[in-house]
This record gives sequence, C-alpha cells and structure tokens, in this order.
Amino acid sequence: MGRWSSQPSEQHHQAKKAAIPGPFGLPIVGLLFVFTGSLTHRLLAKLSQSCKALLLMAFCAGFTRFTISSQPDTAKEILNSSAFADRPIKESAYELFHRAMGFDPYGVYWRNLRRISATHLFCPKSIASFGAFRREIGNKMIGEIKGLMCVKGQVEIKRVLHFGSLNNVMMSVFGKTYDFDQNGSQAHELEELVSEGYELLGILNWSDLFLKKNLNWSDHFPILGLLDLQGVRKRCRNLASKVNIGTDTVAILLEWILAGMAFSDLDHPHLPYLLAIIKETIRMHPPGPLLSWARLAIHDVHIGENFIPAGTTAMVNMWAITHDEKIWSEPNEFKPERFLDEEVSIMGSDLRLAPFGSGRRVCPGKAMGIATVQLWLAQLLQSFNWVPSDNGVVDLSECLKLSLEMKKPLVCKAVYRVRC
Repeated sequence: MGRWSSQPSEQHHQAKKAAIPGPFGLPIVGLLFVFTGSLTHRLLAKLSQSCKALLLMAFCAGFTRFTISSQPDTAKEILNSSAFADRPIKESAYELFHRAMGFDPYGVYWRNLRRISATHLFCPKSIASFGAFRREIGNKMIGEIKGLMCVKGQVEIKRVLHFGSLNNVMMSVFGKTYDFDQNGSQAHELEELVSEGYELLGILNWSDLFLKKNLNWSDHFPILGLLDLQGVRKRCRNLASKVNIGTDTVAILLEWILAGMAFSDLDHPHLPYLLAIIKETIRMHPPGPLLSWARLAIHDVHIGENFIPAGTTAMVNMWAITHDEKIWSEPNEFKPERFLDEEVSIMGSDLRLAPFGSGRRVCPGKAMGIATVQLWLAQLLQSFNWVPSDNGVVDLSECLKLSLEMKKPLVCKAVYRVRC
C-alpha cells in the first residue's frame, strides 16, 4: 500500500506504460507517517529528491492514492487539466463546505458560484469601492497596536491581523465591522469559531494537538468513518450550525512579512520595494504549500507518459518549487531584490510562484488579497518601526496547518514613527 501501481486499466492497455517513481511504505498504512509532523511539505520535498521524482511522485496513505508534483511544468499540467477539476473532499471539508465554492464539485452549480463572485465581489470595481473601508480597518489596527504598546510594551501581532482580516471579510460580504475593544462580544465569539474551523480543516497536520483530535483517520480508512472515533464530524456539525468559515491567508502573510522586518532590519520606508518583499515572503513561506493545491482525478488521465487512475489525489508541493535551486538562485536566502530584476507574476500564470493556485480552481479573491496586503503593509510600515521584543529573538520556524504559519506567534515591538 505504500506505493500504488500506475498501470493503466484495460481500456488503456495500448498506451505506453510508465511507472511513477515513489517511496515504499508500510503495509496498510503506507506513508501515513509523512503527515505526522508539522513540516510535511519539507519531508515530501526530500522524498521527491531522493526518489528522483520531482516531476511526479506516487505513494499511498492508508487507502488514499497520492501523486505529487514538485516541478512547474507538471504542476501546471495538473492544475489546468479538466481531469483534475475537483477537489478531494475530506470529512471536515464536507461537513463545513459541501455546497461552498471552494469545495463543491466541478459542474453547473460551481460555475454559477464562480461567475456570481467574479461579477459582484471580486471584480475590479468592487475591489476599488472597498478601498476606503480597508484603509479604515488598517487605521483601526494601528490604533489597537499603539494601545497594546502603551499597556504591554510589545504586541502579539497575529491576533490584531486576524481580527482585521475578519473585519475585512465581514465588511466585504455583510457590510459590517467590529471594534477591537468589544471584549466578550459577538465579534470575539465569531473569531473563535473561525479559528476552530481553520483548525478542523488543517487535517494534514499532526502537531501535538493534531495527535489528539485533528488527524481524521476516516479520511484514509473509510470504514472508520462510520464510528467518528475522533469526534471530527460532531465538532464540524456544531460549528457549521453557527457560522461558515473563511481562511486567514492575509493575516498569516502579513505576520511573516513583519517577522522578516523585525528579524533583518530592512529599510522600511522604500515602498517601491514593497511588492518585492511580498513576493519574496510568499516564495519563502507559500501560504498553502500542499493542501490548498490538492485536486482529485475525476477520470483516468495521463500526465506525460504516466497513467493516473480516477480517484487519485494530486498535489503540487509549491514549497519544493519555490526552494528548488535549479529554479531560484540561493533559494534559502531572503532576497527581495530578485523580483526587481525579473518580473514574476503571482496571479497563476507562472507556476514558479503561484500562491493563489492556477487553472479552474485558482483563488477568485487573489486580486483583493494582494490589494489588502499591500495597503495594510504600507500603513503598518508607515506608522511603526518593527523591532524584536526585549529578548531579541524572532523565531522564523514554520508549522504547517491549513496554511504555513509561524510555529511561535510573532511578539515584537512596534515603535511609533513620530511625524513632524
């Protein structure tokens, strides 16, 4: 079960056969251990290297067949193929989002949702019309940070950014925002619900918490789904009855950028450098290096000479691509200037760096996300000088949940810039 057969079914017997390389795993469980840590993306990258399987690597986890690409060309072929137009639906995603655009099967209903969102929510006119509200939310975050600095002398920035992102979604969809000082209010209840939904969706992470309740074994051993041994279904249904969840990519990306600022003491005021910093941060820490790239083969298909049967989960390891020394010079060094010398699109056409995906399932909110990050980052850098807290340590360790987050939330000093 560790490595699945890539031999075609009988109707494909005349096609050229080419076995997809990959590691062998244990009987029955296969390579389920790959998902037992918080650095799955790095482990899969090492396995692809050792098996000489950057184009495609095949393995099994339980009864789930996986094929993973760590190379832009095959990644683009997977993400743009109609054969991979669906997403694999795990139990938590089904319970929370089975009729939502992000997880609904490809078809008429899904296309209608995409068309409505593109026309009424994510079109350039709508994004521009909410510019003033995004700026207002940014100003509220600045006020909250100033208050925290006065009281505590340092700030845990993730909580502020998370609340700002929640306000951004609420304003865009419902025309409603919350104040930071509404302790114990509906706003903080909503924030906790969003956090729980985010945790439930991060089913490929096995941190200490994950060992207790976040790895849903029934996703890989379907017969266990009848028992709900870990209570995932119950938690999801309780949550879904209260609120639908949104992801928090904007807050996570901004936290990584500000951590880099405090760590390396970059020259903040040079805003022409801003987009290059954003791109380099995305390259170093791609928000969804594995799970957000997952696709499901809806019928038998060939990728090059390799046969992939229907029902296979195909993934793109974007972290492996953005850290490939054959694609990027000095990939482990933070060098925003690389994007001043070469134009690299981050909107999905260039698979060397595509944080929002590509093809039919590309994130429809990509333009709004970049507009929000650029505005808030400019406001935060214009208002504060970001430096380490008193212990002088900025820990840039990663932790893969639904997104690639900081293992330890950033705590730093935001020194207000006095304006003459």
